[in-house]
Amino acid sequence: MLKRYALPHALLFLTSLLVFTACSTKAENKVNEEKKTNIIFILADDLGYGDLGFLGQQYIETPNIDRLAKEGMFFTNHYSGATVCAPSRSAFLTGLHTGHTPIRGNKEVKPEGQFPMPDSIPTVAMVMERAGYKTGAFGKWGLGFIGTTGDPGQQGFEQFYGYNCQRYAHRYYPAHLWHNSEKIILEGNGWMEKTVFAPDVIQKETISFIESNKDKPFFLFMPIVLPHAELAAPDDEIFQKYRAKFADEKPFPVREGSEYGPDLNIAAYQSQPYPHAAFAAMVERIDVYLGEVLAKLDELGLSENTLIIFASDNGAHQEGGADPDFFNSNGPYRGHKRDLYEGGVRTPMIAWWPGKIKAGSQSDHISAFWDLLPTFADVAGAKVPNNIDGISFLPALLDQKDQREHEFLYWEFHEQGGKQAVRQGKWKAVKLQIFGNDKPTIELYDLSVDVSEENNIAAEHPGKVKELEGLMNSAHTPNSIFGLLPSERK
Repeated sequence: MLKRYALPHALLFLTSLLVFTACSTKAENKVNEEKKTNIIFILADDLGYGDLGFLGQQYIETPNIDRLAKEGMFFTNHYSGATVCAPSRSAFLTGLHTGHTPIRGNKEVKPEGQFPMPDSIPTVAMVMERAGYKTGAFGKWGLGFIGTTGDPGQQGFEQFYGYNCQRYAHRYYPAHLWHNSEKIILEGNGWMEKTVFAPDVIQKETISFIESNKDKPFFLFMPIVLPHAELAAPDDEIFQKYRAKFADEKPFPVREGSEYGPDLNIAAYQSQPYPHAAFAAMVERIDVYLGEVLAKLDELGLSENTLIIFASDNGAHQEGGADPDFFNSNGPYRGHKRDLYEGGVRTPMIAWWPGKIKAGSQSDHISAFWDLLPTFADVAGAKVPNNIDGISFLPALLDQKDQREHEFLYWEFHEQGGKQAVRQGKWKAVKLQIFGNDKPTIELYDLSVDVSEENNIAAEHPGKVKELEGLMNSAHTPNSIFGLLPSERK
């Protein structure tokens, strides 16, 4: 017969409390782990501010992006990292503007790849990885070839799939893509034929990453190649819809090295008999990809635990037959890709986070790509690296009143004679023809009344011009790789 012994009430209570506390702690840790927010940053390539339906686009259908804005928050004063691809991505990854970030231009390396980022500067992927996130990048890289310090694997991404080289990404039917350090041959292409549309392949791998990490917190970077030139889209229902809408078009002509085959110049752009239809189909294809991501999140029950940010890396391009004037791609803003006017650097940023972000809201907070690193770190509960230029805009996302503001935003561009720009509140200064010019032109605009930058008022405000030029000088640090300013040359 088993004997039963009664524990004293105090001891019984203490034992129960310890068991409850231990179970509660384990449960709480599990809940906290489960509540870590997934983060997806979708970056379109050369998408103009006016290319989206909810911002007034008349020709192109973008229902999923429009839904994102309807259910999320639209930032009316958000800026890309730069006015071309590589430095814009560098600013995002490092939290440093182009006066400080290591990659400040598109510098090619032969036969494949670009000048590599160093591995000594913390990136957003490194921050997220240390916070326990699975990290993946799917699309276009352009910040260092396989095996260099700029390899995505050296920059904090556990998985990379896509184009390592942005020059190769001029072609939508490439011979190969990269999966980490493995070259993936696209059978049927070979730089000769157009069989496999590479962005569709990349999209399948993107969805697979989400499925594989449904039970873990993940950080997904989607630098989609579309709608960067060349203009190309599969001959499917989307393309045929726009082919019918635009009817007869003026073709983008055949040029030397443009056609797939033995004489192909990879960096060139193919001829295109229907450039308007192709461009519109490329933009809608971005929308389709976003829709597939949203559907997968719903299917896996991840929607309410995922933050999505959507933006473009710079303003609309004019290459390969693109016609931003026809589409009003830059909306009310002046300039295109490679300009430091608003049309070159202002991007339509949308933030979507069900249950956290107020649906259909807008924020006029002035922000830029270098703010994404500290924002994502705050969302993840991770430590923010020291000495970055970015400021977390998590309070703005959550409609809180304690949002810090930038003293100013800064950009520099080392092509087309050299350019610098500063935005300080309503003021925007643009400095042109810096190299080889003792007296570069400085223009001043009041964006509160002149968003199109039509009225240069520099002559009326010499004090403000001097102040903003001083900010340009203080924001720039020398970088001999991409070109020194005249005052830095010996």
